[in-house]
Amino acid sequence: MITYEDGRLRALAEDGRWPELLAAYRQGRAAAVAEAGEEAAAVLTAPLGHLIAYAAPPELAVRLFDGDGGAGTAAGVADHDAGPLWEVLATRHSWSRLAPLLGPAPVRRLVAHTRALLGEDLSHGSDPHGSDPHGSDPHRYEPGSASGPYGPEPDPEGVPLRLEPWEASGWDEAARVREYLPGGGARSALLTLPASREGLGEVELPLTAESAGRPDGPRVTRALAGLGAVAPWAATACVRGPAAAAAALLARDRRVVGGYLPFPLAYPALVRAAAVGRDQGCAHGRLALWRALAAMAAMDGPDGADARERAAGTAGTGGVDRAEVNALVARMRCFTWQEPSAGLHHLHVALEDPASGVAWVVSGSQEL
Repeated sequence: MITYEDGRLRALAEDGRWPELLAAYRQGRAAAVAEAGEEAAAVLTAPLGHLIAYAAPPELAVRLFDGDGGAGTAAGVADHDAGPLWEVLATRHSWSRLAPLLGPAPVRRLVAHTRALLGEDLSHGSDPHGSDPHGSDPHRYEPGSASGPYGPEPDPEGVPLRLEPWEASGWDEAARVREYLPGGGARSALLTLPASREGLGEVELPLTAESAGRPDGPRVTRALAGLGAVAPWAATACVRGPAAAAAALLARDRRVVGGYLPFPLAYPALVRAAAVGRDQGCAHGRLALWRALAAMAAMDGPDGADARERAAGTAGTGGVDRAEVNALVARMRCFTWQEPSAGLHHLHVALEDPASGVAWVVSGSQEL
């Protein structure tokens, strides 16, 4: 099977013979699909796909995802090496360079949200002459770089195509997406929430029996599904009561080292939690978290569902109301705590909405 380790392919890359490398990728992927299936093919051809996504000119790199080569030749959103191939591509070029070239809608959406995470404002039109030259710094945002006739389509769920101020305030641009390496592999910070004992103290969590019960309904289901997609390796739950009561549902002990922090400081860990697995990118985490926040923001009253939607007969239809999410973030109380045997990746946080009286918790740990 063709891999990037083949000396012949390395020589082709050094000579800039990208059409031949794309042909080799497509031939190898189609053969692997026929022999071992789609999942195995994605793994076997991923190193060469990474090289093309990272180093090829964008006009050719985007063709990794085009099906014009025939059955089994195109990379999908789950094809990955150190990370998804579409995320590798998105870190290398601005939206203005990629937009007129990218075809498949799922790939376009994930690339657009990755560019938003990296600081581009794709929420409105842009300068048709905006440039991102191949080889310039693709992480650097220049106002207007996302405009022109190839602006992104509106997000199907209404997730904004630019970062809200609270999304951008808690971390540096360089930490928002994996840093991919030319020969394969990637660098990323360890996922740790809480990261240390600083600012935390001993807290005795309430007995779970002291909470007012578990809410249910379509909004609860969607919020828990969103949080589960944020951190598939963690447990999630919700309760009527404060954040500490939600933490008590999943904490190992009643007495913990914990404390409160603003939601913007918890946000980076929640987004990056989805990218602990190499087949997902941080855009997955952002989309899932917005989905969860939209459902949480619509909770209204003690019955645990959005009364306005239920009265209109539209409960459970989904969609994002940016104003509601921003208001939720502004009032949300976040409690984080340490567990005695946390893995290298760990996430322990409870999110309380004082307006609805409902709190949500995500807690899990994973070794590398």
